[in-house]
Amino acid sequence: MEGFYAGESIPVNKKLSEFFLQLHLSEKTGRGVPKITSIYGKDAFEFRENSIVVIIPFNWINVMGDKVGDKSGGETEMSQSLNHTQQRILSEIRNNPNITKTKLVEVIKLGKTTIDKGISELKKKGYIERVGSNKNGYWNVLKY
Repeated sequence: MEGFYAGESIPVNKKLSEFFLQLHLSEKTGRGVPKITSIYGKDAFEFRENSIVVIIPFNWINVMGDKVGDKSGGETEMSQSLNHTQQRILSEIRNNPNITKTKLVEVIKLGKTTIDKGISELKKKGYIERVGSNKNGYWNVLKY
């Protein structure tokens, strides 16, 4: 299984695979599965008897904006969708609740400030909470 998640690919029909490669309809770089895993986690894959199903969650974009006026003139939140960075952080935390901010910077390949802002937003929106100290604690995923 780890080979699959690392991007190792063994085509069932080598001639058909080469044909698609020559037509530029496929690649042989092995980037697809690791990319999906890094963003959505291993839970995105469902292994069945004769197939592999990939489940990609979508956060619908609210085309009317984040807030709309209600009948009393106030504002109500329409959605609390996560941006791409927040989704990636949440995915990594789901895969490893003991992950550190330093490791998140390394894995996601973004700056510390960006990671800090993403974590702050995830906490504010109620997706995660930190349990224990920064050194010995862990992340608790409240919703996803």
